[in-house]
Amino acid sequence: MGFKRVLLKLSGEVLAGSGGFGFDFDAIRTIGAEIVDVVRSGIQVAMVVGGGNMLRGRDLEKLGIERSQADYMGMLATVMNALCLQDTLEKLGVPTRVQTAIEMRQMAEPYIRRRALRHLEKDRVVIFAAGTGSPYFSTDTAAALRAAEVGADCLLKATKVDGIYSEDPKKNPDAVLIHSLTYMEALRRRLQIMDGAAFSLCMENSIPIVVLNILKEGNMRDFLVKGADIGTIVSSDENGST
Repeated sequence: MGFKRVLLKLSGEVLAGSGGFGFDFDAIRTIGAEIVDVVRSGIQVAMVVGGGNMLRGRDLEKLGIERSQADYMGMLATVMNALCLQDTLEKLGVPTRVQTAIEMRQMAEPYIRRRALRHLEKDRVVIFAAGTGSPYFSTDTAAALRAAEVGADCLLKATKVDGIYSEDPKKNPDAVLIHSLTYMEALRRRLQIMDGAAFSLCMENSIPIVVLNILKEGNMRDFLVKGADIGTIVSSDENGST
């Protein structure tokens, strides 16, 4: 198992840590250190970040805001998160570029695929913000799309949990961590790994989805660099091989 380039999908909730809202800078620094470790091992890292720690478009819709408008507001939240991560990574010594699907040139580059690839080749971390730039699409879908566009070896979904379980471990302490399964098994079990559009993009383009706990020190490096049996791999291979 070898990785040259990965797409890391970070939810906004992970950036909020235990607080559930806003920024938990201890959690952000932990995540930053994990990313730096991986980059310095020779793996190219692109990222898509959500905005759930600030606001969610679907929550605003429930309050009466028109869906498209609510989604655009959610996209702006992802830009704030991207700029926060950029600052954290650069203070740790890793060059970083933020590219947005909606142009805001005073603070970030517009998304240009060839420029993103060039940054990755120069070992810069590229953070993709503002989702796909269109309403009605989640940041999960943006992550799957960007993973396909930059030719990522896997989509690493960083969460607060250790992977995918046979049942909800909060409800059943006997739930078992599933280390590997195929796309079809995930569909058959109705596992909500990502939304339907994102999952379909990964399956159609044979992009393995890896779910692991980003807040456990060394998890990301140990999986990507050492090949440790951590988290859950969803792929076309029954053995979970990428």
